[in-house]
Amino acid sequence: MAGLATPRRRIVLSTVSSDSHTWNLVFLQLLLEESGYQVTNLGPCVPDSEVIEAVREIRPFAVVISSVNGHGHLDGARLVRALRADRDPGVAGVLAVIGGKLGIHGTGNAELAAELSAAGFDAVLGEVAEPARALRLALDRAAPAGVAA
Repeated sequence: MAGLATPRRRIVLSTVSSDSHTWNLVFLQLLLEESGYQVTNLGPCVPDSEVIEAVREIRPFAVVISSVNGHGHLDGARLVRALRADRDPGVAGVLAVIGGKLGIHGTGNAELAAELSAAGFDAVLGEVAEPARALRLALDRAAPAGVAA
């Protein structure tokens, strides 16, 4: 498919810095690629500074953060605050999406989602019934005209 490498089709994918899970990233990468995105999968346990550097270099449409270990609300909030505080408008303004297991207590996802939104995430997907569909919808809603998959 020609033209998929345009900046509006690029996504940086990672876990939060404390999360060592990888199968979620493999699944998300395949899902996003099937939806027409070019994905740079940074892998698990990526320090915040490396995620920010990847955004600076790649200039993606979005950053998608996956959390399986339940620390998404802590590590994710710190990461998105660092993104939003960056002096580079291309970094500070990137679409930021987080999803997965946001906390370790199994309850209060609405509260954690509100905290993550307040910290700077554009979309918070928590443990939803259809995560693949929810992610596609979040990206499609944010995509400029003519680039939605």
